[in-house]
Amino acid sequence: MTLLKKVGKVREISSLFFLIFLFGLVGLVNSDFLTPTSLFNCFNDSVVFTMLAVGIAFVILTGEIDVSIGATLGLSAAVASTILRDGGSGIVAVLAAVLVGCLVGLFNGFGIAKLGIPSLIFTLGTNGLVRGLVYVYTGGAWVENLPAGFTRMANIKLIGELTTFYAAALVLVIAAHLILTKTRRGKYFITVGDNPAGATMVGIPTMQTKIMAYVLCGLFASVAGVLYSSRIGFITPTAGSGYEMKAIAACVLGGVSLSGGLGSLIGASIGAVIMSSISRILVFLGFSSDYDNTITGILLIVIVVVDAVAQNRAAVKTRHARLASRSGPLEEEPGDRRAAS
Repeated sequence: MTLLKKVGKVREISSLFFLIFLFGLVGLVNSDFLTPTSLFNCFNDSVVFTMLAVGIAFVILTGEIDVSIGATLGLSAAVASTILRDGGSGIVAVLAAVLVGCLVGLFNGFGIAKLGIPSLIFTLGTNGLVRGLVYVYTGGAWVENLPAGFTRMANIKLIGELTTFYAAALVLVIAAHLILTKTRRGKYFITVGDNPAGATMVGIPTMQTKIMAYVLCGLFASVAGVLYSSRIGFITPTAGSGYEMKAIAACVLGGVSLSGGLGSLIGASIGAVIMSSISRILVFLGFSSDYDNTITGILLIVIVVVDAVAQNRAAVKTRHARLASRSGPLEEEPGDRRAAS
């Protein structure tokens, strides 16, 4: 097992331990939090953020960022919801939402990978563009009166209190994780993020890989939009606003490095559970859920700082180790040996 894989595995395990520690700590303060129903609700409520975090993880692994996923979720949800509200079939609604997400992702990927525009700037512009399209498409009004059968789907239980939505999300995450880690093209994402120049030199299609990362990010955001519609039951023009920050925080908390090339989709999904549980945790601790965004911001800043410090220390150690291996032990001069004798 390579050093990179070992570090990634440690970061995943650390995220899992933090989740267990956090839930245990809240349980000590309020034992009602540790009831099976409450714990299952933490996972069920994370399904939207899980999809967003896994999608943006593909982009972050390549060393880029996407701050337009919240708007992509909103537009996909609005498109799917209006089709369902107007009597269209569920399959058509889902396909239309997925098409919207993939097109937004393709637009981002082309602008960033092909035109070379910084990802933060380009996706920030895309965020404003797509959010404006949501207002134009809905006329600034809420999309309501969705079919009862569609909204009930979010509450269908598969095993115990575990919903079919979260079970399906788990299957999707595991499948994506296996593709990312076990297939040759899947490994391109991590390789491109770890060393873009080196990846190009060995024949890896860096530009196409980054474009595909954004398409997958849009795809997962659109799936999140459909799940959001079913769970909430209505769509506002601001649906998904601010979700990008939580998705990014979930990835970083799950061990995905913002500099790219390190992390996993499993870790991102664990981080999504933590981030989506903050509101519930605040309620059980007796605090207002208004602190949700504040805590999310604090966590994101702290984790990014710690990650940056850890990476700088690792880089320094690597440089020192290379210098030591190249220099080797100094040989004694013949005159030194005579003097010593």
